[in-house]
Amino acid sequence: MSEIHFIVEEAPEGGFVARAVGADIYTEADDLVGLHAQVRDAVHCHFDEGDKPALIRLHITREEAIAA
Repeated sequence: MSEIHFIVEEAPEGGFVARAVGADIYTEADDLVGLHAQVRDAVHCHFDEGDKPALIRLHITREEAIAA
């Protein structure tokens, strides 16, 4: 596997949650810097050394509602 993708959303209670696409990996953090570290750690724990992806992509989404 050359890369793995994560969908990142803002958590309702604050911070961010990230879940991998195509793998059972889920993590969360209070800020984006912390999330980067958490995602790296989760990927390193989930994959064996030879199967680890070389690149982690984060797709960060944010929902906003505005008055019409």
